[in-house]
Amino acid sequence: MRWIALALTFFCSAEFAMAQQATLVLVSKGERRMQIMNGDAVVRTYSIALGGSPVGHKEKEGDERTPEGSYVLDWRNSKSGYHRSIHLSYPNATDIERARKIGEDPGGMIMIHGQRNYFGWLSPITQWFDWTNGCIAVTNADMDEIWALVENGTPIEIRP
Repeated sequence: MRWIALALTFFCSAEFAMAQQATLVLVSKGERRMQIMNGDAVVRTYSIALGGSPVGHKEKEGDERTPEGSYVLDWRNSKSGYHRSIHLSYPNATDIERARKIGEDPGGMIMIHGQRNYFGWLSPITQWFDWTNGCIAVTNADMDEIWALVENGTPIEIRP
């Protein structure tokens, strides 16, 4: 009887998650928070870690900043060097032009991802500080949920 209750809980939560697909991912860098939105409703909220120098918009390769602005989550990698990753459409045309004006490469490969492969057990420590090169990092369990809730083509807004 207990296994029936567990199975119902699993299927109901999976059904709930499917009904709550993301229409927007909203990131607040200052609050180290990412919210999965479905219309005006917050579906899930996650604590995040950012680049090692998180204040301000990403300007160039290697500045360890997480971009700010509106982008799209455009593709995913299940065999990433980190526990799954979903790519942001950074740099956009404005980012490229801004970097060109200062004679720099804007960088790229900004992702939402889990922990470095084989080091997920460290997330209770690593999520307390900013450690990425500009990506948005979450725990592996959180990344599994995000993976299920966010489809390719979902907009992401990153606020200071």
